[in-house]
Amino acid sequence: MEHNYTTQKFIYECTDCGKQFGSDKTLYLCPNCSKENNESSPPKGILRIVYNFFEILQKNFLFRDFKKNIFLDLLPIDKIESLPKLKVGNTPLYEFDKLDNKDLPFHLFLKDDSQNPTFSFKDRASAIVSAYAKEKGFEIIVTASTGNAGSSLAGLCAAQNQKAIIMVPESAPIAKLTQIMMYGATIIPVKGTYDDAFDLSIKTTEKFGWYNRNTAYNPLTIEGKKTVSFEIFDQMNETIPDRIFVPVGDGVIISGVYKGFEDLLNLKFIDKIPTIIAVQSEGSDNLVRNLNNKEFEIKASNTIADSISVDIPRNFNLTKQFIQKYNGEYLTVSDDAILEASAILSRNTGIFAEPAAATAFAGLLSYYEENKLDNNSKNVVLLTGSGLKDLNSVQKLLNIPESIYPTIENLKKLIR
Repeated sequence: MEHNYTTQKFIYECTDCGKQFGSDKTLYLCPNCSKENNESSPPKGILRIVYNFFEILQKNFLFRDFKKNIFLDLLPIDKIESLPKLKVGNTPLYEFDKLDNKDLPFHLFLKDDSQNPTFSFKDRASAIVSAYAKEKGFEIIVTASTGNAGSSLAGLCAAQNQKAIIMVPESAPIAKLTQIMMYGATIIPVKGTYDDAFDLSIKTTEKFGWYNRNTAYNPLTIEGKKTVSFEIFDQMNETIPDRIFVPVGDGVIISGVYKGFEDLLNLKFIDKIPTIIAVQSEGSDNLVRNLNNKEFEIKASNTIADSISVDIPRNFNLTKQFIQKYNGEYLTVSDDAILEASAILSRNTGIFAEPAAATAFAGLLSYYEENKLDNNSKNVVLLTGSGLKDLNSVQKLLNIPESIYPTIENLKKLIR
């Protein structure tokens, strides 16, 4: 059915049944399709935000804050002032033409989202969730996280004087847990996996009415993450790249990338969607491995890339729709390839990325080795988090020399 937009900035639309709902009430999942959900497959009833593109085109004006590079007409909030004061987004897009002193036959662009306030891409979603909660009067925001989403929400809530409650699997890296606690959030370690923490956070939302930030549960998270597409479009002089390599766990980041370019397509800023490549770790490939399966099959995850280690990708159905609709591509890479990619990236660019982010770069290196990158093509890699988030994963790459007595002769032995 077609919804009347006249009094609402956006509507919710179910990605499964297509039913539309007004935005006068806060919704998470389609009330009908979500009744079929179980613990052994990705949830149905994921909602997407739909704007009145006809009206935006008719007024021939897109409200844009150039200082923050925010398209307010394409965000589910009413005021830019509702956003946290911290600088979220507008992260650098660097271009490099060499790797290990070898000229590259293609253009390599690195979108460095470790430059966000809490050093990860997740700040984009947290900023929108925080702003929406502020406008709607929610006092407490809860989320489940393996670390990055939790530290992101904790940091931005601290900037907004909001209360954050973060549920994490007990195996989450200490650096991310430290961030959460330093930002003053309430941390709840949960025995079990991320999925166990996720399920508990949903129960608290139902029981206490807390606003829930969970990715692939709260449709606003995709709206925050899509802002990276607007920035890439702007930073590339209002053109699009040939390919974008995206690390994938739940499928929310890649859906956000698709959604951003799809919004630009609907507004006729672009005439096609770039080829977007989903890159997963071989040790946690539950999304890409099931793209062509009739029945969803879960394989227990085991990877150093904890931020994209997911048994049940919550945004599987929408991600699958986007990949099929826009001819997306996908691949998996080993943990060894991820570590190697992290080392190559660090020593060639000065950007130290966490394993999840290095996964996307490993995907590009794989395409390069297999001659899948056309000469002069423009290729963007999303680097979604800082390597300082998880120092343990790269310890095997390090060989710190023993200390020396301070003489020139001893020094010479260590200089290569």
